[in-house]
Amino acid sequence: MRLRKISLILAGTATFSLASAEQVDFMKDIKPLFEGACVHCHNPEKAADEGADYDMSTKEAAFAGGESYGSDVIVPKDGNDSPVYWMTTLHLDDPDDSEAMPPKKPLNERQTEIIKTWIDQGAEWPEGVVLEEKPRVTFQNVRALFLKGGPYSDKDIAMLRLWAEQGADWPAGVKLGGGEDDGAPADNLTLVKKMREDILANVEAKTEDEMKPYTDTIAKSGVKFEMLPIKGGEFMMGSPEDEEGRLEDEGPQHKVKVSPFWMGKFEVTWNMYEPFMITGVARNKDGSPQDIPADAEPVDIISSPTTPYTEMSFGMGTDGYPAICMTQHAANKFCQWLSAQTGHYYRLPTEAEWEYACRAGTEGPYHCAPEELADFAVMDPEQVRVGYEKVGTKKPNPWGLYDMHGNVMEWCLDQFKVDAYAGRTGVTENPFVAPTSLYPRVAKGGSWYDPPEYLRAAARTGSDEAWKVQDPQLPKSIWYHTDAHWLGFRVVRPLEVPEAEEMDKLWNLGRDGE
Repeated sequence: MRLRKISLILAGTATFSLASAEQVDFMKDIKPLFEGACVHCHNPEKAADEGADYDMSTKEAAFAGGESYGSDVIVPKDGNDSPVYWMTTLHLDDPDDSEAMPPKKPLNERQTEIIKTWIDQGAEWPEGVVLEEKPRVTFQNVRALFLKGGPYSDKDIAMLRLWAEQGADWPAGVKLGGGEDDGAPADNLTLVKKMREDILANVEAKTEDEMKPYTDTIAKSGVKFEMLPIKGGEFMMGSPEDEEGRLEDEGPQHKVKVSPFWMGKFEVTWNMYEPFMITGVARNKDGSPQDIPADAEPVDIISSPTTPYTEMSFGMGTDGYPAICMTQHAANKFCQWLSAQTGHYYRLPTEAEWEYACRAGTEGPYHCAPEELADFAVMDPEQVRVGYEKVGTKKPNPWGLYDMHGNVMEWCLDQFKVDAYAGRTGVTENPFVAPTSLYPRVAKGGSWYDPPEYLRAAARTGSDEAWKVQDPQLPKSIWYHTDAHWLGFRVVRPLEVPEAEEMDKLWNLGRDGE
């Protein structure tokens, strides 16, 4: 398809312009912008593909053009007549124009003007300079970093550096934290404070004695889920040194006191999770909506996963089956999304809460006799199983919770540390190892993929980057662990509603350390 010509009228609609004396430097201003916004599609590998036959990785290829683009793609001294410039302005006239570049994430006015000025000044491109694909970093990618504040990790700093090099995209009128110019509150502490007001207004049980089982409903889908009360108490966390299958990270065994909470009777199912994962809303890579109406409800503002790039149940079934393959960040944000709709505060369990609930007052490696484990757990002792089962197909533990052993491994809030229990003496109350790095994080319970020893109440698994090795995206998704077909989660609701700052921290710690 031959590109159409655009008149100078369109190019002349821009209201922003660089100072006439400002010299655009290719290495400082143009190279980072092209590498982040253009080279992902316009590279040698894709240059032969139909509709993507333009290679921008070298000066020779970029100036030569391509079959669909013609030879006058960059016309030195004439930015208005250069498609490399005017195609970046088409979204101003029609946001849905199929020829607008880059697609989905248009450049801002300053970025397009930098390209035009570079061409008008002669389109200098130093000999031998080859462009390499870099992640595109927009304001939405760095907004959360600014809201969180420092200190920043090496990955944070690298992202901020790319953002600055690519033109420091910051939409006009947008203020951090929401406000009149931003249309509606962002997914941040301001939103959480509004949510907490609704949560406090919905508190029924104020004491442990008032805690009862209940069924809650997800407003968006009408799906119901059951929650069971877990009374507070003490237990021995970890495994004794003589437990078969024990690893060193399960000790030393120590006494822990846990406050009361409710826990999901079943693991979170696809019925519950899919409406959160697939919303039909245009989203930035961080999951924030690209447009937030002023009258948006909290549930519509909360960051949700970008559209999955493959069928995430991998053919194992969805109706009544446990949801899988989400990152801890995705599980945390689901809890926030669920809280916004129900008026109850949900989050992931801490490792201590999970083990306490799994044991249900028992002291052995399982909440049942080892020889009876097959009646309670979906597992793979013979290494032949090919998938999970519907939740609740086995027997529950003494407190009525299903699939605490097996079916899918379940996320906890904690950072995984081999020596996490070291130094805990006496009775440790509500222990929690706050994350400081993205990997590893704790998952418990074992899965359909595992033999019995991995299903023990004390067994611990640390997350790993390899869980998303097949992810084709660059950078890799913050939402999906494509290779973790055995990983899911369940929710808890503590009796005591924390302050908004604590809620916001726990709902967003899945990205701490990135």
